[in-house]
Amino acid sequence: MPTIKPVFHHATFKTSRLQEMIDWYKKVIGVTVTFQDANNAWTTNDAANHRIAFLMVPELSDDPEKVRHNGLHHTAFEYDSFDDLMASYERMRDEEGIMPAFSLHHGLTISIYYRDPEGNYVELQSDAFGDWAKSTEWMRTSEDFRGNPIGTFFDPQKVLEAHRGGRSFEALSPAMRQGDFVPDAIPNIGLPEPEAVTRGL
Repeated sequence: MPTIKPVFHHATFKTSRLQEMIDWYKKVIGVTVTFQDANNAWTTNDAANHRIAFLMVPELSDDPEKVRHNGLHHTAFEYDSFDDLMASYERMRDEEGIMPAFSLHHGLTISIYYRDPEGNYVELQSDAFGDWAKSTEWMRTSEDFRGNPIGTFFDPQKVLEAHRGGRSFEALSPAMRQGDFVPDAIPNIGLPEPEAVTRGL
């Protein structure tokens, strides 16, 4: 019998900062609360009944060694365009004071990562090809991706300034991938020994 493939519906976080987490996800991905009580909340940013849920129970605490432990690295949300991604970066920087943890051109996506109040990463991305079929084929067959699957760091402010200065996405994307907009300092990407992961980028 063939596998019936379900569509991904939601992610649920254990938290000790219920309202802070709700407020942060409102600012970053525009969630609204479908239902909330003293210890739980179910939120959505589209027509689904919920996409991000939070459960607050006694005895939860922060993990100071989270980076070194198995677990989810990030959730990801996709914009329709590079322009929307950069506009959201600018809005969060200017209106919310929320800055990226790091940014990577993965080849198939342009991705800006943020850390929520409990240290979980959220990736905001746009497809580098504007077409899932094309980016999937590139991912499957590209020697570029085979040689650099993690991606090339970029400074989103430098990219935004270049884009606002008239450089098209078609010109910016390969320049980002080849390292023309690398930040002044290479950030930690939430893994042990990030230099080993990103060596050669």
